[in-house]
Amino acid sequence: MFEIMDKKKVEPKKFPGNREEAKKGVEAILKYIGENIEREGLRETSERVVKSWDRMFGGYLQDPKEIFTTFEEDNVIPHDQIILLKDIEFYSTCEHHLLPFVGKAHVAYIPSNKVVGISKLARVVEIYARRLQIQERVGNQVTSSLMENLNAKAAGCIIESKHFCMTCRGVEKQNSVMVTSSMRGLFNTNIQIRTELLNLIKI
Repeated sequence: MFEIMDKKKVEPKKFPGNREEAKKGVEAILKYIGENIEREGLRETSERVVKSWDRMFGGYLQDPKEIFTTFEEDNVIPHDQIILLKDIEFYSTCEHHLLPFVGKAHVAYIPSNKVVGISKLARVVEIYARRLQIQERVGNQVTSSLMENLNAKAAGCIIESKHFCMTCRGVEKQNSVMVTSSMRGLFNTNIQIRTELLNLIKI
């Protein structure tokens, strides 16, 4: 018979702040706009909002280094090959107004001696997007992480998104799309390779 070993339970990471204080903060906002927090529709709102933050801001509880399980490049992949994952849907929250911005990211790299499972490209976007952010920073954090953890020859992240701080307030332009581009390594220094990447994204 095989002996069944008890697995140690890994406690999920938690935010460092006080959950009850956070709920009171939500209640204070509701009172500020003139709502009655005791009416039926709002009695559990503060709890629901704070609970939603566990997912919306879960990127703070994740270290990108932990997801980069790499495979040594074994000459199957040419050293000049672009690896690209397009149309990665993401949701983030603008740190200026605490409003969402949503869209898609295109992430690419050129391996040196390490490759990573393709799903990890989507996951690294998720880790950085699910924080209080600005779009420019998300792209820079993704490319920096790829260069550092994969020793990549190049890394690129192009993001297209709609910002609710522009659609529901401010200039109120419903169809505006913000595009940012972060390029590192060969994508930044070699125009031919950069052009190839941009053409691949358009396909």
